Amino acid sequence: MPSFFNPTRRGFLAGTAALGAGSMLGMRPASAAVDWKRFTGTTLEVNLVKSPRSEILMKYLSEFEALTGIKVNAEATPEQQQRQKTTIELSSGKPSFDVVHMSYHVQKRQFEKGGWLADISGFLKDPSLTDPSLAESDFAEAGLAFAKDAGGVLRSLPFSVDYWIIYWNKALFEKKGLAYPSTFEELASAAEALTDASTNTYGFVARGLKNANTPVWTTLLLGYGSSPLGPDGKLRTTSEDAVDAAKLYQKLMTKTAPPGVSGFNWAEAQSAFLQGKIGMWLDGVGFAPPIENPEKSRVVGQVGYGIMPKGPKAQAAGTFGDGLGVVAASQKKEAAYLFCQWAISHEMGARLLQAGAGVPFRQSILEDAKVREGVKMPATWLDAVVGSGKISQLALPVIIPVTEFRDIYGVGLTNMIGGADPAAELKSATAQFEPVLAKSEG
Repeated sequence: MPSFFNPTRRGFLAGTAALGAGSMLGMRPASAAVDWKRFTGTTLEVNLVKSPRSEILMKYLSEFEALTGIKVNAEATPEQQQRQKTTIELSSGKPSFDVVHMSYHVQKRQFEKGGWLADISGFLKDPSLTDPSLAESDFAEAGLAFAKDAGGVLRSLPFSVDYWIIYWNKALFEKKGLAYPSTFEELASAAEALTDASTNTYGFVARGLKNANTPVWTTLLLGYGSSPLGPDGKLRTTSEDAVDAAKLYQKLMTKTAPPGVSGFNWAEAQSAFLQGKIGMWLDGVGFAPPIENPEKSRVVGQVGYGIMPKGPKAQAAGTFGDGLGVVAASQKKEAAYLFCQWAISHEMGARLLQAGAGVPFRQSILEDAKVREGVKMPATWLDAVVGSGKISQLALPVIIPVTEFRDIYGVGLTNMIGGADPAAELKSATAQFEPVLAKSEG
C-alpha cells in the first residue's frame, strides 16, 4: 500500500482534497464537523457477503474502531447463504444485524418492498454526521439509481460497481488493420473479420450458458435505447428493440464465437481470451486482473480496455453493483451509517481499487491521480472504468424474481445459439415469465 495511506483519524477526515495532493494529513482541518467519537462504546453487527470486497473491509476494521470507538462484529458469508439469511431475518422484523451488504441487481426491489432499509437521506445532509467530501454528485448515476428507492429516497450507500466493457486483443486487431469499434455495426463486422476457424481464432466471446448469458443480451439492449422493463412496470422483452438485440447476440455467438460457447460462463470466456485467440470479450471490469498476470495470460500487454460502443439508439455501459445499507429495525442507525460512510470513503475506495478487489462508485476516487498511481492495472483499464461510469445504466430489471428472469430468458438465448428464432424465443420466454413477475408484485 502506498505510503500516503496513513490510518489515522486525521487522515480519514482529510478526505478527497488531501489524497489529491498526495498526503492524507494536514490538508484540511481535522475537526471537520463530524464527531466520529459520538457513539463510542456502541457495538455494531455487520452482515457482509464473502468476497474480495468484504475482505478489504474486514482487514481494516480496526481503523474504524479506533476512529469511532465503536466495536464492530462483522460476519462475511458466501453469497447464496447470505441472501437466504438476510431475507429470513429481515422478514422476521428482528434482524441480528445493523448494517447489511446487498447485491443491488438481485436484492434491491426485494429490500424496498419489504421496507427493510432505513431512510438515510437526512444523515447524508447532516454535517455533524457526514464528511463534506461525501456528496450525491460524486456517485455514478447508476449508483444513485441503485441506492434510491422508487420514491427517490436514499436507502443505502453505493459500495462497489461492475461496469461491462469490451476487452480487445490489440495484436489481433493490428494484424487485420482494424480499429476499436465505435458502433455495434463496427463491432459485428470486426468480429467477423477477426474470425478464422482454420487457425482457431474467433472475433468475439461472451457468456452463452443459460442464466449467465441474460446480462449479455440486456447489455446489448441498452444500446437500442431500451431495457427489459418499462417505466410502467410492463415487460418490453418482445419489442422490436429486444428482438434486434437478441439477433445481434445470436449473430455474434454463432458466426464469430468459439465452438461450445453455449456452455460458457464468464470463467470459460475469460480462459479463452487469455489464450490469445479471441478478438473481443464482453464482460465486467472486475475480471481484468488475470489478463495482466504473466502466469495466467498469454496476452499481457496486448489488451485494450474499451468502453461499450454506441448502439443504434444509445451508448450505455451495463452496470451491476453492491451497496451497504442501515437496517430499518436497527436501534443504532446513526452509528451504523458512520460505518457505511467509512466503508465507501475515499481511503477505503482507493484500497479496494488498488487491490483489484472492486471499483468504487465514487468518481473522485477513480479520477484521483495519486490513487491511480497505486493501481496495478494499465491506465487504459481505469480510463474504461471512468468512461463507463459516465454512461452507466442498470442492465437488469429492478424486480424481485431476478433469478427466474435470468433462468427463463437464458434458456431462450442458449436456444438462439443453437439456431432458434430470436422473436419466437423471446415471445415464449415472456409468456412464461409474465405470471412470475405479476405474482411477485401481488
